[in-house]
Amino acid sequence: MIPDGVEDEEKWLAAGITGLQQNAFYMHRALDSNNVKDALKYSAQMLSELRTSRLSPHKYYELYMRAFDELRKLEMFFEEETRRGCSIIDLYELVQHAGNILPRLYLLCTVGSVYIKSKEAPAKDVLKDLVEMCRGIQNPVRGLFLRSYLSQISRDKLPDIGSEYEGDADTVVDAVEFVLQNFTEMNKLWVRMQHQGPAREKERREKERSELRDLVGKNLHVLSQIEGVDLDMYRDTVLPRVLEQVVNCKDELAQYYLMDCIIQVFPDEYHLQTLEILLGACPQLQPSVDIKTVLSRLMERLSNYAASSVEVLPEFLQVEAFAKLNSAIGKVIEAQVDMPIAGAVTLYSSLLTFTLHVHPDRLDYVDQILGACVKKLSGKGKLDDSKATKQIVALLSAPLEKYNDIETALKLTNYPHVMEHLDNGTNKVMAGVIIQSIIKSRICISTAEKVGALFELVKGLIKDLDENLHDELDEEDFNEEQNSVARLIQMLYNDDPEEMLKIICTVRKHILTGGPKRLPFTIPPLVFNSLKLVRRLQGQQENAAAEEVAPTPKKIFQLLNQTIEALSTVPVPELALRLYLQCAEAANDCDLEPVAYEFFTQAYILYEEEISDSRAQVTAIHLIIGTLQRMHVFGVENRDTLTHKATGYSAKLLKKPDQCRAVYACSHLFWIDDNDSVKDGERVLLCLKRALRIANAAQQMANATRGSSGSVMLFIEILNKYLYFFEKGNPEINVSAIQGLIELITTEMQSDSITPDPAADAFFASTLRYIQFQKQKGGAMGEKYEPIKV
Repeated sequence: MIPDGVEDEEKWLAAGITGLQQNAFYMHRALDSNNVKDALKYSAQMLSELRTSRLSPHKYYELYMRAFDELRKLEMFFEEETRRGCSIIDLYELVQHAGNILPRLYLLCTVGSVYIKSKEAPAKDVLKDLVEMCRGIQNPVRGLFLRSYLSQISRDKLPDIGSEYEGDADTVVDAVEFVLQNFTEMNKLWVRMQHQGPAREKERREKERSELRDLVGKNLHVLSQIEGVDLDMYRDTVLPRVLEQVVNCKDELAQYYLMDCIIQVFPDEYHLQTLEILLGACPQLQPSVDIKTVLSRLMERLSNYAASSVEVLPEFLQVEAFAKLNSAIGKVIEAQVDMPIAGAVTLYSSLLTFTLHVHPDRLDYVDQILGACVKKLSGKGKLDDSKATKQIVALLSAPLEKYNDIETALKLTNYPHVMEHLDNGTNKVMAGVIIQSIIKSRICISTAEKVGALFELVKGLIKDLDENLHDELDEEDFNEEQNSVARLIQMLYNDDPEEMLKIICTVRKHILTGGPKRLPFTIPPLVFNSLKLVRRLQGQQENAAAEEVAPTPKKIFQLLNQTIEALSTVPVPELALRLYLQCAEAANDCDLEPVAYEFFTQAYILYEEEISDSRAQVTAIHLIIGTLQRMHVFGVENRDTLTHKATGYSAKLLKKPDQCRAVYACSHLFWIDDNDSVKDGERVLLCLKRALRIANAAQQMANATRGSSGSVMLFIEILNKYLYFFEKGNPEINVSAIQGLIELITTEMQSDSITPDPAADAFFASTLRYIQFQKQKGGAMGEKYEPIKV
């Protein structure tokens, strides 16, 4: 038995190597003096070291390789002897007198190799004799290495077609028979290893067996290299014999490894043509065999074969590969009741990949696989097994990657049913994969029905499937997710306005369930997509008869009003205000005065009731003024009401500089270049004078609190407004007013109490240069500027 201590084993190995080297030395000396008898004597003693049972397979291999190197030298000596006239038959008989069976058989194989090369006897007879004699060693480790040696020395001497050792018509059958017989005996020895020794050492024995598996597998590789093994022989002889041995050995490790070997070493076209035989063996394997990996590798090889050339695809149709694989997977899953969900999904995922390569046009096959997966998952609820969920994501991602078209995936009725079994976190990941696939391929989803189906698929990102999940999510990740949803909404489009309105309503229904955290991300893209539709409908005459069914700007604005109202639950008043103003501007372009007025009213209500932060108020009032200035749809009464409100808000801002800037901005509400009905010079002047008073008050406050009068920046800004309206031809803005303001600024800047402000100095200098430039330019504008002294 193998000793427990590693040191003991090293000691036995060292002793074995020493004994082997000593005898090898004497063998070399005998070879040099052409003494065959002594050479055989010392080689037998050298090979006796391989009779040990004290070494693990790993250490035994080290000893075996040293002996192997020496045997190659011995073989060359035997070849030289035969050339010198020594009878190879006599040598073959002579080595059989070795005292111990193991050295005798090693020597017999070595001389047998030379015997075949001499062609004094048919190769098949020598090989048959050797493979039969090797039965004399039944110790698993010693037997495996002996037969491995036989396989090694004979692989280039098989009576194959085209080989120099080719014999009669059945020559290939003999070669195959030899390899199969050697393989069968080696597999029996390999399997027997697990039954040797106490049960407590089973794990160690399994590890040792795993190390020796390649010795057995090499036989299958040799079989695959035999030229004469055509498809017929493989189907009728080789595969049935190998599978018979695999099934009958009833050993988990052997069955898994050998099935994998078969798949890896034989050609793809052979697998395709013998699919039924190969798959028929799968349910007969031990229940503990990892058959899912074996089948997955088989399908992977066949998928790659199908992808290699379109010319091979008819072969797949001819043998009905899909039906056979589908049936085999069903039987395996049915037979292995305890198979984990992850294993079953792995099989379906591999079958799906195979189908997408071989039958990309057969969506019914893809849906059938997804349906089978749903059936297996039914009753399991949400999966929490990370391996299973990972496999389901791979399963669901495969059609997206293949078709690069979400519309094709939407035709798969079982696709959403599979997604339902994902846990909420993975559901979101899969939803993200789907959205990124759409964005990447720039696909346009163009019907409300498809949009509804799509939003059902990606609902993990549109609403909270689990209230606790959002708390765990990083804010940056959440923002990224919602931005991708926003991009998706922007991509939805249909040329038909009626269908586009249906799409908008469908999206609205889904996103309004998203909760307060999502609405600020999802409502703006919906609003802007709706406004795109409004622009397309703009200018269309509203037909009273068709108004019930056809989309009109008015209908869309009603929908938008209700949609933006939903933001009040968040609350994000600044965002809502911006959206109301955008809608008001669109309504203005459609000449819908009541609608535009209503949007402005909503914006004003938000400003009064919801926006309390002074900075937000400043931004909001400038947005209101800017939008109102561009409106042309309002009548005098409505415009006056809104303008009066805006100027009132401006004067009530907290900080004086903000007040001043907002009030002088209001001056633009009373003078619009391309609208002759809005040119009230007096009210422009009133706004500017009021701004001057506020700027003056701001200076006085600065003087009272800080002891200096602060910057004159506000005065310079107002001066620029004066110049603007002066150029535009406002009769109330005259030269004396501008001159007075320039002198005021100059005086202030020379005052000792003024706070130095390089920006203000530069701005004022630039303004004066502009005036000088206009004077020098000449023409009508030059004449206007001429009286101004700088």
